[in-house]
Amino acid sequence: MTRIREALPGLFALATAGFLTMLTETIPAGLLPGIAGGLAVSHAQAGQLLTVYALGSVVAAIPLTALTRGLPRRGLLVGTVVAVALVNLLTAASASYPLTLAARGVAGMAAGVQWAMIAGYAMRLVDAPLKGRALAVSMAGVPTALALGIPAGAFAGGLLGWRATFAVMGVLALLAAGWVRVAVPPFPGERAGARPSARRVLLLPGLAAILAAALLFEVGHMGVYTYIAPFLEQAGLGGQVGPVLLAFGVAAMAGLMAAGAFVDRSLRAVALGTLALFAACMAGLGLLPAAPGPVVVITMLWGFALGLAPTLFQAASVRAAGSAADLAQAMVVTVLNAGMSLGSMAGGVLLGLRGVTALPWMSLAVFGAALLIAAAARRHAFPAPGRRLVGGSRERPTAVR
Repeated sequence: MTRIREALPGLFALATAGFLTMLTETIPAGLLPGIAGGLAVSHAQAGQLLTVYALGSVVAAIPLTALTRGLPRRGLLVGTVVAVALVNLLTAASASYPLTLAARGVAGMAAGVQWAMIAGYAMRLVDAPLKGRALAVSMAGVPTALALGIPAGAFAGGLLGWRATFAVMGVLALLAAGWVRVAVPPFPGERAGARPSARRVLLLPGLAAILAAALLFEVGHMGVYTYIAPFLEQAGLGGQVGPVLLAFGVAAMAGLMAAGAFVDRSLRAVALGTLALFAACMAGLGLLPAAPGPVVVITMLWGFALGLAPTLFQAASVRAAGSAADLAQAMVVTVLNAGMSLGSMAGGVLLGLRGVTALPWMSLAVFGAALLIAAAARRHAFPAPGRRLVGGSRERPTAVR
């Protein structure tokens, strides 16, 4: 059996690539004043650099992943990291807002393919009892970037300037591409006769339920998280948004480590427990919106749940899809990015109609729906240990080394 420590160089390389790709998506939020001034646009226009990146992932993840399934996997993965690196370098040098915007869209497309590959790649590096742990290690860069992206961008922008910040990220991404090339083994692409269509993959038992639960999770999360600053302000924490978000990110990383420890043993328990914790946090924020201490504690629990969620949805989709894991991951990437947009939009509408204290109640209803879907999908999407057929044999609890 391949031990986890034997796969760590490759897993860390994947995590670093994912970290820099997610940082590329989030860091403009901390650099908006400098970007707006440098490109002679408004702050709102500069903010569209984040929107178009996410849109690129939504539009391209499934079709590009489907089109590239026959290509050697390592070369394609390295290519996506290089694309992100080059876009960062172009952003550092560009004086044109339309060019920068278009380049960010290309980076989002590359990121969509990369996210679809990383989870499946990580789980190929180890044997079955360690797949969840490998997945958690490979995805560690995501909560790290989410926790540090905006404050790191603001700090680096003040220290180096926004153009130098993007240049440094571009160089680091090129180095990460080289690391991936050296540290991860090559895998062949899918044979032409073994490539099911996107429709066939979507109809695999359990996958639709996984995607529906993932979409609702992201809508519920972003419906409040997008407006966390005004929520904290009404709780008397307006001057502590940065530290609270940092604590949120640290808790998310702790959740990611917990996911790696438990998702292999009982995917179903992790799924139901995570969604129930999300719902409980929203209920707590709804009931105690003006209590600073409880709000901080609840926010950290919310962050812990967020760390658990991506791993469980990715692990579930890989198990449900089998050899079509990359295309299934592209579908997960698409619904998560769509959920980000829908959640932010729904939260914004409700914020205007009812105020910030109404947001947790909306998200509570959404998480409740996701929990019901996960609870009902007990055979294929979120099975209990020993009840799910994997690769033609019944899955059994196995000691993790």
